[in-house]
Amino acid sequence: MKKFFLLLTLSLVTLPSFSQIDPESKWQIRVRGLLVQPVETAKIGLINGDVNISSAVVPELDITYFFNENWAVELILGTAKHDVKATGTTLGDLDLGNVYLLPPTLTAQYHIPMGNFKPYMGAGVNYTIFYNEDAAGFEGISYENSIGFAAQVGVDYFLNERFFVNLDVKKIFMNTDVEVNAGDGVIVPADVTINPFLFGFGVGMRF
Repeated sequence: MKKFFLLLTLSLVTLPSFSQIDPESKWQIRVRGLLVQPVETAKIGLINGDVNISSAVVPELDITYFFNENWAVELILGTAKHDVKATGTTLGDLDLGNVYLLPPTLTAQYHIPMGNFKPYMGAGVNYTIFYNEDAAGFEGISYENSIGFAAQVGVDYFLNERFFVNLDVKKIFMNTDVEVNAGDGVIVPADVTINPFLFGFGVGMRF
């Protein structure tokens, strides 16, 4: 992976530069491939233990509006499916099925024009919706929707006045209360921290 990004950076540096972007171009859209890598921990009631949440590779769409050359807001849209396991409990490792996450994220960004390169940083808010829960061998499972902080850094490299490639890294601070219905009236609660990193690479257009 490191060799890939090194070769990509070297190839971009050798491309010719171009004139500045039209200041009237206020909108930007990107399509990315995204690696979602949770950094998970949990406090599980009754049976103790921890949690393991699988990574996912998914498509992502984002839309950016520029107030001026430097300041912009970006809406990030995508959804991911994750497998979930409870690990190290008093009952051993338990398959908790899977769940889909829909985490729309809005960030305020500061862009730094540097010729073809447009590095940026951003911060904002995330609201994660959990849906289509599969409880595996249990009676049921529920996840509480989450609101949290999001941070990002990235760079756009413009191939001409309109089209560009993009590298982006986000960190979303995400926590949810989970309840597992084990049957016979037994509810196992858990406080789950997910805090995923999102690594993205894609293409975009300014218009």
